[in-house]
Amino acid sequence: MELGLFMMPLHDARRNYTELLQQDREAIILADRLGFSEAWVGEHITCSSEPIADPLQFMATLINSTNNIKFATGVLNLPQQNPAVVAARVAQFDHLSQGRFIMGVGPGGLVTDIELFGTGDKNRAEMVTEAIEIIHKIWDSNPPYNIRGKFWDIVVEKTLIPSLGFGPMLKPYQNPYPQLAISVMSPSSSSARQAGERGWAMVSANFTPAANVKTHWEQYVIGAQKAGRRPDRNSWRIARSILVTETDQEAADYLASDYSSVGWYYDYIIEDMAAFKLLGVLKPSITTPDSEITRKNCLDWMVMSGSAKTVLDKLVAFVDDVGGPFGTLIMTQKDWDKPDLHRRSMELLATQVMPKLRQHCSQLVAAE
Repeated sequence: MELGLFMMPLHDARRNYTELLQQDREAIILADRLGFSEAWVGEHITCSSEPIADPLQFMATLINSTNNIKFATGVLNLPQQNPAVVAARVAQFDHLSQGRFIMGVGPGGLVTDIELFGTGDKNRAEMVTEAIEIIHKIWDSNPPYNIRGKFWDIVVEKTLIPSLGFGPMLKPYQNPYPQLAISVMSPSSSSARQAGERGWAMVSANFTPAANVKTHWEQYVIGAQKAGRRPDRNSWRIARSILVTETDQEAADYLASDYSSVGWYYDYIIEDMAAFKLLGVLKPSITTPDSEITRKNCLDWMVMSGSAKTVLDKLVAFVDDVGGPFGTLIMTQKDWDKPDLHRRSMELLATQVMPKLRQHCSQLVAAE
């Protein structure tokens, strides 16, 4: 099992933006040093609390500051961009990073972005599928281009000048193209089923309980079997909120604070989901009433916290709950309100928890 880092990133919007960018860079540099295999970065245009507008640009600043970590978009919101532009930008980044790239995509869920780009009345899931198909066709072909779709047409025919290099669009460094992954959050997600059917990797969100995460794989298997594919759990990534401290009491004291960034994160998520009638994402059971969706319960249901031993025990139980080992555990970064605490949490997870968790997973696989 690999270890990754996911950052929406979610920050206190009152903080200095320049400092936030530097702190997010520091987190990825630390993750690389600690052996994290992947770093996922979100994309939001109209949100001061999730303030990275262009994850590719941000991650490009980290290529020469890291050695091994792969960069992943979490996610490129495809309905909001022309597929030809996405194809060109991704191909360029793939070359800059020499293949250290995973192409995470999705429909976009930020309502102000949806309003800005006028996609609210469109089938955004259908737009994602079409955009992916167009991007891959661009990478699979040479000019002239005449790719027709429901939402976009990609045409370069009349203005080709081969002697000047006019017309061709850049192909990625990776052959034939970067691994594609889609994010899922809802119980029994149709996106998970689509991912299995099309052979895409899948990332399960951290702000949904284990019972819902398990349904993501169940749907993925249904999709894979429908397409005659063999589902591979190594392609499944699961994000979790994890806080590892020296003692259980240290974690409990921090989370009990009204001002902890982990608690504030779930306040934010609860309000966000409630506004769009998506509280079911946060519920461990369909019978859970809305009144039980509180900060305290979300911390209990979805945050693995405590000493290295305690977090290991919780992760072992989580692996069992979701049906066994999977490809990558992704630690979700929170705002570094206490930088030393969050740095130490990453260190303890990488050095004291993951080796033993990998050993446990290896024993489970060997026993099959």
